[in-house]
Amino acid sequence: MTTRNILIMGASYGALLASKFLFGGHHVHLVCRDETAALINAQGIRVRMPVKGRQQPVEVGSRGLPGRLTASPPGEVVPRDYDLVCLAMQEPQYRSPGVRELTEAVAKAKVPCMSVMNMPPSCYLKRIRGLNTHVLASAYADPTVWSAFDPDLVTLCSPDPQAGRLPNEPANVLQLTLATNFKAARFTSDDHTAMLRRLAEEIEAIRWPTEAGEVELPVKLKVHDSLFTPLAKWPMLLTGNYRCVTANGAIAIREAVHGDIVASRRVYDFVCAVCTRLGAAADDLVPFEKYAAAAEGLTRPSSAARAVFSGAAHVERADRLVQIVAAQFGLRDPVVDETVALINGRLAANRQAAA
Repeated sequence: MTTRNILIMGASYGALLASKFLFGGHHVHLVCRDETAALINAQGIRVRMPVKGRQQPVEVGSRGLPGRLTASPPGEVVPRDYDLVCLAMQEPQYRSPGVRELTEAVAKAKVPCMSVMNMPPSCYLKRIRGLNTHVLASAYADPTVWSAFDPDLVTLCSPDPQAGRLPNEPANVLQLTLATNFKAARFTSDDHTAMLRRLAEEIEAIRWPTEAGEVELPVKLKVHDSLFTPLAKWPMLLTGNYRCVTANGAIAIREAVHGDIVASRRVYDFVCAVCTRLGAAADDLVPFEKYAAAAEGLTRPSSAARAVFSGAAHVERADRLVQIVAAQFGLRDPVVDETVALINGRLAANRQAAA
């Protein structure tokens, strides 16, 4: 077995992925704020995840895993020391001081990168033939962040599992709320893809000891040959996550989807049609019924909606990205246009209030 050095930029959602890699005996380094890094270095991370047949979640502590976990702020990282970099922050964070410099250093180091963002970096989208990526700039908080990356060294992993920090727990504790799988596209390189597939095999083999015997833990890493499989998250985002933003405030994803199921299906089908025009096959996408069933359990507003109504100046704008991509094919949807306009207006007001 080859031990890998894996850098994960982002210690919130990134902690879930880190916990999986640690089972394989790898060295995982998390990039985060100083105080969070100090806590992780002192105590490790703890991830609570539901397991079939058990009432209480299983808590996986990094201190008991074979791999080594470390953490630091961005200024202490040397990207060329790593075999794989996982981009697990929100897209607007990559423009912030310190993180931007590290991101640029990662690009220059020519290390293979797997984005674990709802918003695919523009360098990944350059791998899709026929897509005009130059017109996508307005969807990004700062598109120049991604300009130095070699598209052949970047892949995309759909962050389908839902996980977050708990309000009354320290920052090194993460709760898994939707136990779906990470779905990654292959790299251009066979060697880099083989590395991902090996990591996926190790995660597939994970078993956790309990008083009732070993149990299989949820959340796998699935590696696909299609570039479009990770884009299956787009219909979900525009049907649920972004429609949590309403003129009257934030609503839960469940309400956004099931409050008007006819409109939700129409939006979902529209975004699937956009993905199909890009080149996605039916097998790359998730049926609406499966997503709608999963949305029943999503009882909180999306992180984007919460950020919008908490005064954020920028959030990930996959809604705007899909709108621009759709326009390249002459496609429009009134609900998508309304959602984009609502978020544009709220963010503009937030920026004006902060000025």
